[in-house]
Amino acid sequence: MALLWITIGLLIFLSIIFIYYFNRLVVLSNQIDNSLSQIDVQLRKRADLVPNLLSSVKGYVKHEKKIIKEVTDARKALLGAKSIEKKVKAGSQLESALKSVFALAEGYPQLRANENFLQLQNELSAIEDKVAYSRQFYNDSILRYNDTCRTFPGAFFAKIYGKTSKPYLEIPKEARAVPKVAF
Repeated sequence: MALLWITIGLLIFLSIIFIYYFNRLVVLSNQIDNSLSQIDVQLRKRADLVPNLLSSVKGYVKHEKKIIKEVTDARKALLGAKSIEKKVKAGSQLESALKSVFALAEGYPQLRANENFLQLQNELSAIEDKVAYSRQFYNDSILRYNDTCRTFPGAFFAKIYGKTSKPYLEIPKEARAVPKVAF
C-alpha cells in the first residue's frame, strides 16, 4: 500500500514538473512575441511622424530634394517590411535619413526655431529611446528563453516540447559604425 502512495506521489510530482516547464517555455515565448510587437509599434510610430516632419521641413529646404526622397524611401521600406530583419534594416535606414534631415536643419536657423519642427524632433527622439529600450527588452527576453532551453533541466523539457533557442536581434553592421566627426 505504501508503494502505491509513493508511486502516485511521484507521478503527481513529475506531472507538476512537466506542466511547469511547458508553461515556463510558453510564457517566455509569448514574452518574446510581445517584445517584438513593441518594437514594431515604436517603428510604426516613428514612420507615422515622418510625413509631418517632412511637411514642416519642405518649405525651408526646397532645393534639398535628395534628402527628402531618402527619408520618404526609407519610410516606405519600413512600412513594407514583413520580417523583423527587414524591419530592423529599414528602421536603421530611416534613422540615418532622419539624421540627415536634422543635420540639414542646422543650416536653417528659421527651421531650427520652428515650433512644429522642434516638437517633431523631440517626439522622434523619445521614440528612438523607446525603440532602443524595446530592442533591449527583446534581447533580454531571448536571453531568458535561451537560458531555459540550454540549461538543465530546461534543456530536457525544451527538447521534449520541440522548443529551440531563438536568435538575438542584431543591429546591422552599418548602424554599428562609429560616426566620423570632423572639425
